[in-house]
Amino acid sequence: MIAVIQRVSESVVTINEKVKSKIGMGLVVLLGIEEADGREDIEWLAKKIVNLRIFPDEHEVMNRSLLDEGGELLLVSQFTLHASTKKGNRPSYIKAARTEIALPLYEQAITVFEVELGKSIGTGTFGADMKVSLINDGPVTLLMDTKNKV
Repeated sequence: MIAVIQRVSESVVTINEKVKSKIGMGLVVLLGIEEADGREDIEWLAKKIVNLRIFPDEHEVMNRSLLDEGGELLLVSQFTLHASTKKGNRPSYIKAARTEIALPLYEQAITVFEVELGKSIGTGTFGADMKVSLINDGPVTLLMDTKNKV
């Protein structure tokens, strides 16, 4: 599983010009799922992300987590994170999980993130053509891959 984590002051997901989800201060997590991913990856990632100390404390040092701040989270499935660009100019998405594997894992991820955060999160719609707008705060953007846990 690959996650791109962005600290934001706000973010909105729209689908067909209708707002699907909207958050204020918090994190936008773009989630790429591959065939080999499972529940262990989700649990590790969710726990790690909500506890990342990437919010400023009173001294402007990144020392506080999403949990500490009481911030919000927006989780969006994004298969293009698994794009291979080694050959030619057209990316290959062969590593991205097929819908029958990815959709249940995405739904599990929503539940696990909500448990870890202790409240509902914003989401996109799996497989939809979404418009994600955000104001990246910092900017702070991190990349995490569950294949690199150790």
